Amino acid sequence: MPVPAAVSPRWRRCRRIAPLLLVSLLAACAHAPARNPLATWVPSPNYDARRPVLIVLHFTDQHSVQESLDTLRTANSGGPVSAHYLIGADGRIYQLVADADRAWQAGPGRWGTITDLNSASIGIELDNDGHSPFAVAQIDGLLRLLADLTARLRIPPTQVIGHEDLAPGRKDDPGPLFPWARLAAAGYGLWPRDASIDPPPGFDPWMALALVGYALDDRAAAVRSFHHHFRGMDGDALDAQDLRVLYALARQIEGTAGQ
Repeated sequence: MPVPAAVSPRWRRCRRIAPLLLVSLLAACAHAPARNPLATWVPSPNYDARRPVLIVLHFTDQHSVQESLDTLRTANSGGPVSAHYLIGADGRIYQLVADADRAWQAGPGRWGTITDLNSASIGIELDNDGHSPFAVAQIDGLLRLLADLTARLRIPPTQVIGHEDLAPGRKDDPGPLFPWARLAAAGYGLWPRDASIDPPPGFDPWMALALVGYALDDRAAAVRSFHHHFRGMDGDALDAQDLRVLYALARQIEGTAGQ
């Protein structure tokens, strides 16, 4: 429709600018904090965004990155699953869910006093079939990602665990082939500094296992997960070296708590 000659150039500029202002206002509303219409909004500066305190590592148990991407982005026979990140064997990092959002990756389980693991953790899937060694480039990529996440999200570097650690008996990833010692050498995950010292008389390995974070509802399953993580082997009974490892871990945890 032609603009009448009487309309000023200033009015023409306003007509062009108005839609842009409307878009800006809509964008601002989209990012405004959710407010309950039943309450009077009286904002306080005393808050922080909810943030994860734990990083959970998985293996995909599939045969390619593309297959895993499809699984993590669609509904499956067991229901929809997801993760925040997927790392290929070549070290390439894919992000599927924003860090601030809750990915469906941990499921039922417990680590220490944490029971809602999906709300409290970042999930990282590693493209691995569960029976093969993890590629060097893949672990290099994982270390880069861990350095970013622990610094940016302020997650303690020791708070990196496996899926099977929080769900003994239900899950077995990332399994006994995962190189936890290499992560520990880079400063990530809990690892015994000196596992050569025999514990004193009266040492309770089950209390130490619970102190590390394992649930003891099924003690044999907890030991299997512990063995995968800290010994790189199978087995559901504690031996003398397990006691040395647990004693070292308990001393480290208690020492950190006392600082």
